[in-house]
Amino acid sequence: MKKPTFVALDFETADYGRDSACAVGIVKVKGTLIIHEETGLIRPPRRTFYFSYLHGITWTDVEDKPNFRQAWLWLRPAFEEADFLVAHNAPFDRSVLNCCCEMARLRPPDLDFVYTLRLARQAWGIYPTWLPDVCRRLRLPLEHHDPLSDARACAQIVIRAMKKGAF
Repeated sequence: MKKPTFVALDFETADYGRDSACAVGIVKVKGTLIIHEETGLIRPPRRTFYFSYLHGITWTDVEDKPNFRQAWLWLRPAFEEADFLVAHNAPFDRSVLNCCCEMARLRPPDLDFVYTLRLARQAWGIYPTWLPDVCRRLRLPLEHHDPLSDARACAQIVIRAMKKGAF
């Protein structure tokens, strides 16, 4: 049986627009082994930052960073050979990825998303299922709203579920 390859990702956004990705974390996993990690800041299309209080990122941090289209040059290769994508709040991260790709006139990866929030409920009966709650219960390290830390946590949730036979 082929070991699945998946990519866990987490976006942070600057404002309420799904096109306002200002940071991303990516963790690529083959089977149960993390094979690649990457994180970076992205310059969103507007200078408005409503969520700095959550993630600590401001316009000053990203004004000289690549926009999404430019960042795609280093993001896209991580999705190659992936069987599926993983995010804790998959509808949010999927919508950010799709919207940013659409605005940049890029094709998003045509991959299904695994929703680790649901996986935590199904595999361990964890409630509430906010990422910090799941990580506490599974004793996973987390610096919430750091996109690489959030993506690592999501990858570890799937890895643990695989090892448990719940995925």
